Amino acid sequence: MKSIRKSTIVVHGGAGAWQLPSSRLDQAVIDCHLAAATGQNVLLSGGTALDAVEAAVRVLEDSPVLDAGRGSYLNAAGEIEMDALIMDGGTMSLGAVASVQRILHPISLARKVMTSCRHNFLVGKGAEEFADSIGFPRCTFEELLDDEMRERYLAGESGLDLVSGEAGAAGDTVGAVALDSEGNIASGTSTGGTKGKRPGRVGDSPLVGSGGYADDWHAAASATGLGEALMKVLISKRVIDFVAEGLSSQKACEAAIDILQERVQGEGGLIAIDVRGRVGIAYNTIAMPHAYAVGDGEVISGF
Repeated sequence: MKSIRKSTIVVHGGAGAWQLPSSRLDQAVIDCHLAAATGQNVLLSGGTALDAVEAAVRVLEDSPVLDAGRGSYLNAAGEIEMDALIMDGGTMSLGAVASVQRILHPISLARKVMTSCRHNFLVGKGAEEFADSIGFPRCTFEELLDDEMRERYLAGESGLDLVSGEAGAAGDTVGAVALDSEGNIASGTSTGGTKGKRPGRVGDSPLVGSGGYADDWHAAASATGLGEALMKVLISKRVIDFVAEGLSSQKACEAAIDILQERVQGEGGLIAIDVRGRVGIAYNTIAMPHAYAVGDGEVISGF
């Protein structure tokens, strides 16, 4: 029987091309704070780590300044294609979706793949048909746009017209990791991908071991950055392996970022939590909005 542990939640809003200072970054930190508080409330109410991760990521997907759900980048065809991954460290169960359109909360669809489908990973039309088959809520293209883009869209600009005119640099990818009082651990990651990407492009976020990973024996991690680099070093699994070798979550995240930079000259960020409840946050970009809460303590946020 697992010992009772102090629940912990950590979230990130992406290690993207943030500008310092900027109102978008300030809002991203606020939204990360809210996401961590939401996850904390789930944990304190007896919810599982998986419940907390999903709830926290949904808050981040609702933020128009973050590149996931509402606020996702448009691809080169003027469409919004999103990816997500969720993983339970106790059962090693996982669910993932990629290149899905008109889904406001891809993280919740990924969880439905995990719980209501015999497969682990669905993409594009197949994922959308699965969503429809189980009555999963769909949204309009308009609902996925931030306020400025929505105004332009309603004024008559098409998706293609919006691509070249996207304003401001948001983050790329959002994520959360959590540990519940029973010692269960989970990870979740969601993204709208890179700005102006080729249709059908899939980055690291929905790839198990790259965009995220969770294992009750050791730790959970969620990654952010340019997916083409992150997937080459299987960055989230690196963190778990480092923890298994005896490093703290913080040192494990730092070591994985060092490998990302040295081996593939990549930029990105990581959050992690180990089974002892130790938090890890590391990045080699200008900023990575994040927040965390331990037990019923104060939510700590920053960038």
